[in-house]
Amino acid sequence: MTDPRRHDRDAGQASPLYAFMVASLLFLALAFLAVGQAGATRNGAQSAADAAALAAAKESRDRFDLGLLEGPGWEDLFGGELTGEDGCAAAHAYAAANGASVSACGALGDGRWGFRVTVRSVKPVGDTILPGTEGDHAVATATAVVLPRCTFEAADDGADGEPADDVPADDGSDDDSGGDGGDDAPAGDGTAEEKAPSPGSLDCEGTTVDLDLEDLPDMADLFEVRLAED
Repeated sequence: MTDPRRHDRDAGQASPLYAFMVASLLFLALAFLAVGQAGATRNGAQSAADAAALAAAKESRDRFDLGLLEGPGWEDLFGGELTGEDGCAAAHAYAAANGASVSACGALGDGRWGFRVTVRSVKPVGDTILPGTEGDHAVATATAVVLPRCTFEAADDGADGEPADDVPADDGSDDDSGGDGGDDAPAGDGTAEEKAPSPGSLDCEGTTVDLDLEDLPDMADLFEVRLAED
C-alpha cells in the first residue's frame, strides 16, 4: 500500500522544478522577442539610411544644370572632377518617412560624387521589453554615389573647318538684275543666327549621341544613383 504522505512529499518537490522550468521558458521567450524586435528596429534604421543616402545623391544629380558647362567642363563632369550641389534636404525627408532622423549627412569628399548619411531610429530598440533598453535607438549609415552611364568624347576643334579660299566673296551686286538691285527687297544685316557647335559626343552602352546644346538630355539618362559598400 502506497503511503499518501510520500506522494505529497514527491509532489511538493516537483512543484519548484516545474516553476523554475516555466520561468526559464518565459525568460527565453522574452529574450527572443527582444532580440527579434531589436533586429527589426536595426533593419528599419538601415532601410531608412539607404533611402536617405539615395535621395541625397538623386537630388544632387537632378539639380545639376548641364547648360552651365563650358569647354572642358564636360570632360570634368564625366571624368569625376565635378560634383553637384548639396542634396541633404531630401535625405531628411526620406529618413523621416522611414521612421528615422538624420544625425549626419555630407558629401563624400574623396573624389566621388555622392553622400554618406547616418540616421537614428525614432523608435527605441527595446521598447520596455527588457530593462535598460528603453532609451536605446538603432543607428545606421549608408553611402550612395552618382555614376556616369556614358563616356564623353570632346569634339574635334578642326571639325568645323574654314571657308574655302577659292570661293569668291559676294559683293552684293548682280550684273543681270540691272538698276539698283530692287528697292522693294528687305535689307539684311548680313548676319545669320548660327547653331552653337556641339561640345562632343556621348557613348552610352554602345550608342553614340552627338550633344545638342539646345536640346540637352536629362541627367537621369546620363547618370545613375546606387548604394556603395562604404
